[in-house]
Amino acid sequence: MEKIIDENRQGESLNLEAKKDNSRKLFIESYGCQMNFSDSEIVASILSNEGFNTTQNLEDADLVLVNTCSIRDKAEQTVRKRLEKYNAVKKINPKMKVGVLGCMAERLKSKFLEEEKIVDLVVGPDAYKDLPNLLSEVEDGRDAINVILSKEETYGDISPVRLNSNGVTAFVSITRGCDNMCTFCVVPFTRGRERSRDPQSIIEEVNDLWNKGFKEITLLGQNVDSYLWYGGGLKKDFDKASDLQKATAVNFAKLLDMCAQAQPKMRIRFSTSNPQDMTLDVIETMAKHRNICNYIHLPVQSGSNRILKEMNRQHTREEYFKLIDDIRNIIPDIALSQDMIAGFPTETEADHQDTLSLMEYVKYDFGFMFAYSERPGTLAERKMDDDVPEAVKKRRLQEIIDLQRAHGYYRTQQHLGKLEEVLIEKESKKSDLHWSGRNTQNTVVVFPKEKYKVGDFVNVKITDCTTATLIGEAVGYSENN
Repeated sequence: MEKIIDENRQGESLNLEAKKDNSRKLFIESYGCQMNFSDSEIVASILSNEGFNTTQNLEDADLVLVNTCSIRDKAEQTVRKRLEKYNAVKKINPKMKVGVLGCMAERLKSKFLEEEKIVDLVVGPDAYKDLPNLLSEVEDGRDAINVILSKEETYGDISPVRLNSNGVTAFVSITRGCDNMCTFCVVPFTRGRERSRDPQSIIEEVNDLWNKGFKEITLLGQNVDSYLWYGGGLKKDFDKASDLQKATAVNFAKLLDMCAQAQPKMRIRFSTSNPQDMTLDVIETMAKHRNICNYIHLPVQSGSNRILKEMNRQHTREEYFKLIDDIRNIIPDIALSQDMIAGFPTETEADHQDTLSLMEYVKYDFGFMFAYSERPGTLAERKMDDDVPEAVKKRRLQEIIDLQRAHGYYRTQQHLGKLEEVLIEKESKKSDLHWSGRNTQNTVVVFPKEKYKVGDFVNVKITDCTTATLIGEAVGYSENN
């Protein structure tokens, strides 16, 4: 799957500080992966300069935008329902304009605009800078569309307006697009080919975030390990670069090193990694810097070599095991998480058992698990029958979830009795007397508030745990504070 889907954030509407001279109102909702939420920040920044302040009240909006996802059928159905709701409001407020952004826009452009006539504008993920022109078209009474995928656009020159209201953690986009043609995934078709952002603009954004009080960043991309800057251009064209460009190129390990050195007290995470592109120089860079977190999201999707081949994943289970062993050899206390698909076309019971045995080998700290859902436009949809019965998919998925839950509990128990640095992010969901934050391994830690506040780095003694959460007591500020 493209990115981690945070169910708690689906349909979140953006609420930003108002500029006093802005008179128009923008309502923007996001669905899907973290890249979409990050893109909504870019869109808000562009439209803020066009006179729009955000509103959380749909009925007040002059412009309603939904940032969409094509990864899962559920997200697509939800967006359709939202578009129906927007259009019901539009009957009361005819001046309101409705637009679709993101991955669904690219795939369903003619359906939305011409056949169903449910939107005024359709904007693909590489065309957000064209929004002012597209809005002019709409205001002149014409439908507007731009879903052209770019070879260059990285939005490196747009300073995103931050969605994140906690002011502690932020996402920094470093690549766009993907060259890995996994048969289940629509991303290469909706977000285009892989290109990387100028490292200087990334470092400037990291420094700016630190100066604004942020304490942690996550470097974000469809596949961060593929990051490669050689002066601009597509990753696949690197072999045509000059000798000088090749000699001065910045890969992901180097970028990670630059970020860690730029702000030694800033915590750094990254997502998502692809096993076939993960190199040990990245792990060695992580081990070298205290401020790079000991956590990697390393999607595997299946434990069966036959299914991995059907998925066009460019690694075997044996290669994956070797990678895991090498990572743990360099960083013994690393935390690992997975994406897993149950019931991919032609998956047999033996293939499913291979997935469970892979999970037993790795014992992931946590995971993101899905039953296979055929996505229009993917290679799997065009060439494979979705032939695993729904009941079998559900049963296999449940077995994967149950095993992950057991492994999650095994991993959280390893923390008992330890003193761990936690960055406070917010109040605990279950108690307003407790803080919630994460340790370096990305595990949630909950502890009594006492004198501490959001944004503090605190040493916490771990006294108890559940399958996914650590419970403890603060014993003082950490040296990072």
